[in-house]
Amino acid sequence: MKGFGNLLEGYRRFRDRKVSGEEGKWVELAEGQSPRAIIIACSDSRVDPATIFDTDPGEMFVVRNVANLVPPFEENEGRHGVSAALEFAVTQLKVPEVIVMGHERCGGIGAALTGCFHDAPPGEGGFVHRWMEQVDQLAQGIAKEHGEGPDAARILEEAAIRRSLANLRTFPFVKEREDGGTLKVLGCHFSISEGQLYLLDEQADEFRPI
Repeated sequence: MKGFGNLLEGYRRFRDRKVSGEEGKWVELAEGQSPRAIIIACSDSRVDPATIFDTDPGEMFVVRNVANLVPPFEENEGRHGVSAALEFAVTQLKVPEVIVMGHERCGGIGAALTGCFHDAPPGEGGFVHRWMEQVDQLAQGIAKEHGEGPDAARILEEAAIRRSLANLRTFPFVKEREDGGTLKVLGCHFSISEGQLYLLDEQADEFRPI
C-alpha cells in the first residue's frame, strides 16, 4: 500500500495547507460550482491541468481521457462520457470557454501513429485502439509522410487537437453559443520537456508559445 500511503500523506498536506483556516471557502464550494472553463485534457499523469494552470478547486470543470479527444456529436444509444460532461458544463454551468489541451509524448497518439494495438483484444490494447480510431486516418497519412518518430507524433498531437475542435462545433449547443459570442472554443498543446504551453491561433493555423 505504499502508493496509497503516499497519496494519504499528500491528503494530509492538502488538509494542512488548503483547508485549515479556509473552512468558509469549502462550505461555499459545497453549495455549488461556477467554473471558468471546461478543459478536455489527456489522462496522462504528467499533464494535470490544475497544476499547469495553477488553479484552485471550483475554477475548472475537467474531463480527461486518452489523448484528450472529443468525439463528434452523436445521438445513438452509446454511453457518451465526454459529450455528457460537455453538455453539462456548457448548458447547465454555462462556462464561457471550452479548452482542448493536448501534450507532448502522448501514449494514445503514439499508439495511433504506430498501429501497435491494431487487432489487439480488450485487455491487451483493444480498448485503446477502438478509442484512437477517431484519428486513424490522420495517423496513417502522417505516418506515411513523416514516419513514426517524435516529429510525426507532434504533428499528430496538434492535428488531433484541431480535429477535436472541429468535433466540438458539431454539437449544436456549442456552435450556437460560439456563433452568439457567449462561448469561446480554444486549443492548446503542452510541451512536457519545455514546461511550455502553446496556444492554437486558428486564423493562422499555428500553435504559438504563451
